[in-house]
Amino acid sequence: MRQRLPLATLLILVSMGGQALGAEEPNHADSQRYVRVTVADAYLELHTGPGRGYPVFYVVGRGDSVDILKRRTDWFEVRDDKGKVGWAERSQMEHTLLADGRPLRLEDLNKRDYDASPWEAGFQTGNFGGGNVNSGYVGYSFNDYLSAELGLSEALGSSSTDVFGTIGLTHTFRPDWRFAPFVDLGTGYVHIIPRATIVAPPDRNEQLAYWGAGIKIHLARRLMFRGDYRSYVIFTKSAQNEDRNEWKVGFAFFF
Repeated sequence: MRQRLPLATLLILVSMGGQALGAEEPNHADSQRYVRVTVADAYLELHTGPGRGYPVFYVVGRGDSVDILKRRTDWFEVRDDKGKVGWAERSQMEHTLLADGRPLRLEDLNKRDYDASPWEAGFQTGNFGGGNVNSGYVGYSFNDYLSAELGLSEALGSSSTDVFGTIGLTHTFRPDWRFAPFVDLGTGYVHIIPRATIVAPPDRNEQLAYWGAGIKIHLARRLMFRGDYRSYVIFTKSAQNEDRNEWKVGFAFFF
């Protein structure tokens, strides 16, 4: 069974004999439950919220210590010895030191830190064979690396409107990366509706196959950005098959 951690839970991997330190939910009565670090840079800025859009309201000086209460993507909620609680950016937290003087080492959040379910769904838009395409898909993860996807798309081209459904497998090379590359392979059927002003040729139903590659960028606990490239082959009844290239981007969520 894959371990899935809520986004509010801090997962900090520190190379201390191969063990990982993780902070639990805040409890001011027991500071030993949190990872404690010392500011080694000139200062550590505390924001009112987890983002650069939130103003800086307090600065922790060099040599002072803070407890890490929780993590939200690349922002960390910390509390200093005076009880000031605020959010510090990852780039500054990487310049803090552990109790033994070693730098704090932070590992990228990966799919397991965001994923609350093996199911995901997404919506994308882009270009298919020179025309606009809008797509939706539903996927199911068998494990961290392999998933199956069902997709439905509509492409509006200058010569035809194509409606196609696909089924395929997606392999993610590094699910432990926040920017996770993948490849996919699959098949499906396309319904081609030709556009003609004088004599309209009949609609066609053809089988297709595809291979592709892309990247998934995890943004929040249940949300990710996804970009795809696919190369399609449409198996026609004539002597020559048809090729299509597709680029699309969009967002997906876990459910």
